[in-house]
Amino acid sequence: MLEFTPHNGAGGRNIAGSSKKRLLIAAAILAALIAFGAIRFRGSHFAWEVFWQAMDGVIWVWLAVAVGFLYVSYWGRAMRWRAMLAPLRAGVSTFSLVEATIIGFTAVVLLGRPGELVRPYLIANKEKVSFSSQMAAWLLERIFDLLMVLAVFGFALTVVPASRLHLGAGLRFVFRAGGYLSAGIGLLCLVLLFGLRRFSGTTAGRLEEALGFLPSSIQTKIHSVTKSFAEGMGATLSTGLLGAIFGYSVLVWTVILAAMYSMFRALPATSSLSFIQTAVFLGLVSFGAAVQIPGIGGGFQVASVLVLTEIFGYRLETATAVAILLWVVAYLPVVPAGLLLAAKEGVGWRITRQIEEDVVA
Repeated sequence: MLEFTPHNGAGGRNIAGSSKKRLLIAAAILAALIAFGAIRFRGSHFAWEVFWQAMDGVIWVWLAVAVGFLYVSYWGRAMRWRAMLAPLRAGVSTFSLVEATIIGFTAVVLLGRPGELVRPYLIANKEKVSFSSQMAAWLLERIFDLLMVLAVFGFALTVVPASRLHLGAGLRFVFRAGGYLSAGIGLLCLVLLFGLRRFSGTTAGRLEEALGFLPSSIQTKIHSVTKSFAEGMGATLSTGLLGAIFGYSVLVWTVILAAMYSMFRALPATSSLSFIQTAVFLGLVSFGAAVQIPGIGGGFQVASVLVLTEIFGYRLETATAVAILLWVVAYLPVVPAGLLLAAKEGVGWRITRQIEEDVVA
């Protein structure tokens, strides 16, 4: 069990409730995806021989290359977090951040989305900064990841007609328009992100003014949280680090795309897919990956099956086999290293409960 103590009063007595709500929303989205798949493939007979055939002939060297790329992406994420942490704590050990990143991703695999809190919590306690400031860093990371997903999604879909996908004329037009729309939304988000550089402190002050009707004890706690959050957000946005963070984000998602391409090369059924087709696949399933059920994933596999069958024209059995293998390679290799590092750092299985107790305290 962790023995860390919180810094600067992170606040947030409703963490347990919000985690439950997020889990319910994720389960609802997953149920909708499964229902769509069930309706789409209703009455079809699953040919297990085709499923097992898709599992044969895996090129293990390519799988090893894919796993190597994924571990490089953890390093890239750690470097990006180091840039976000620099205004608050200089000289942070990159290896320490890599450890926290690997433990954090292991927590997501084993615990689901509540495990997202583990990484900012570990970093906050190790570097002696507020948990709220690191949640601000986590939010910035999510924003940049969303921008990268939109960029991959938008670029890939604009070239769908040239990528030999199984689309009708109407669907090709929709995907092309969706690609330009996604690129436009991504550009707008980027403009708004740079605009926050001038308004982060003002926003926190306006929020406190709007909640002035609350009792003074609650206002004090809110002030502590908003101050720490604005500290983490504003410091990063005001020190010219956005360029470095953006550069690391491009690096991370380029490596992730290379890992996905390597995984496709490892599987005979998908070895003929081009780099652009891989980008189309990654852009589409990245949204499904947001739905994560503890220990079993969920949205990633369902989204992969739907994309492979509806967009790429694979049989259900082949798509199912590919989706399972992709999930195993993308998510499970981090778990052994994460568990070893967690044991080294004294991180227990009940870490999310520890986080909740420390934050409420």
